[in-house]
Amino acid sequence: MTSFENIKKLYLTRFPDGEVREDEPMSRHTSFRIGGPVKLMLLPKCSEELKYALNITSGGEVRRLVMGNGTDLLVSDDPLDMAVIKTCDGLSAMRLTDDGIIEAECGALLSKIAAFSLSNSLAGFEFAQGIPGSLGGGLSMNAGAYGGELKDVLLSVSAADEAGNEVELSLGDCLMSYRRSVFTEGKFTALSARLKLVPGDQEEIRGRIEELAEKRRASQPLNLPSAGSTFKRPVGGFAAALIDQAGLKGYTVGGAQVSEKHAGFVVNIGGATCRDVIMLMEHIRETVLRESGIALEPEVKIIR
Repeated sequence: MTSFENIKKLYLTRFPDGEVREDEPMSRHTSFRIGGPVKLMLLPKCSEELKYALNITSGGEVRRLVMGNGTDLLVSDDPLDMAVIKTCDGLSAMRLTDDGIIEAECGALLSKIAAFSLSNSLAGFEFAQGIPGSLGGGLSMNAGAYGGELKDVLLSVSAADEAGNEVELSLGDCLMSYRRSVFTEGKFTALSARLKLVPGDQEEIRGRIEELAEKRRASQPLNLPSAGSTFKRPVGGFAAALIDQAGLKGYTVGGAQVSEKHAGFVVNIGGATCRDVIMLMEHIRETVLRESGIALEPEVKIIR
């Protein structure tokens, strides 16, 4: 029995109603709409399933990827011998505690948490309304926009280590910095988090959400598949401005293009492959380095 067969058997023996997919195309699970089939995908519906999935895929015998909504992933078009654990489709519950804390599971979409905050007249999460990722993915890269970041509202996280053992992490334990955290390298996986917002006027909160949504619609290529910002913000500048100044807006490789609307986005204009995107990213980095002397660092996580 292969490792993947054993993982499937163990998982379904423990959770007979658990969802397991074999040879699952990752193009169905990434915002780029790019990615070949992975050997096995587990889709846990509760924290106990997630912890067990981590446990039976630990030890390094099989390559493992834990993902949320797939909004920052660029995945190879080739088949991958990998066990993927996707949290976004199941672990999405959230609640408001008696002391005004939002508790949300790792698979909850940031946009849904923003809507929940609005419905409870809580301010401070408006920045996340248009970020398409899940809470778990957002914690991994300390997601942020328009001057706000998750670390600004985070109190603590219930997490699991690489073997599925549950631990409690304070804000300090999470080591949140620009697009990084203790979750980035996969040594811990968030199960749920507690967020501290502040009471506010519901109409003012709604107005701020609508204002930021309009800014996104006006400036970002929301009509095309992408993984959001392709490169991290370099010290002392902005990636989009550097790419634009290098004359690369609209530059195309195969089905991948530097967005004509926002140079910080690489978009799939139709039929883009992982290779197209990587070749385009390499061209962008080489050109910007030559023109400005600044080395851009990818924000997109490449799986191949």
